[in-house]
Amino acid sequence: MTLASARLGDSYTVSNLGIDLDTKRRLGALGLTRGTKIKLLNRNRSGSVIVMVRGSRLALGRKIAESIRLREA
Repeated sequence: MTLASARLGDSYTVSNLGIDLDTKRRLGALGLTRGTKIKLLNRNRSGSVIVMVRGSRLALGRKIAESIRLREA
């Protein structure tokens, strides 16, 4: 499943980041890497999402959220 289709309030583990290298490095610097546990906090109509990553809230756009593959924690 992708981050864009995840259920609100559930916890997941990131299994794959299918995005370009620059974006992957930026997300890695923010703590979002493969194997990281995240929790989906909110989803907007535009497709953007807000997730809890290592104790911090992180907002991601629709295109990035559709590229992040998850498995249930």
